[in-house]
Amino acid sequence: MRLLLDTHTFIWFVTNSPKLSVIVRSLIEDENNEKLLSTASLWEMAIKQSTGKLSFSLPFREFIEQQLSRNSTELLNINLDHITVVATLPFHHRDPSIGF
Repeated sequence: MRLLLDTHTFIWFVTNSPKLSVIVRSLIEDENNEKLLSTASLWEMAIKQSTGKLSFSLPFREFIEQQLSRNSTELLNINLDHITVVATLPFHHRDPSIGF
């Protein structure tokens, strides 16, 4: 199964948060599943860290690289095609990172 982890899911997983359900944790831990994390999530985490709303036990880059490697998670880059599709989606809610 291919899993695209959103920002919260990735943070909760790597920090061992009880906010992450047992089912989701087991899916991420399953070595047969492909784990992806968007570079947009990294950008969001970097912004949150710079504003003091998020911190990790290591410097940002070191922590992220360690967790990506440790958890066999690949980065999913964003290109113009992806952004173009987003521009055509119906409006459902505000920026989800606002309440983070």
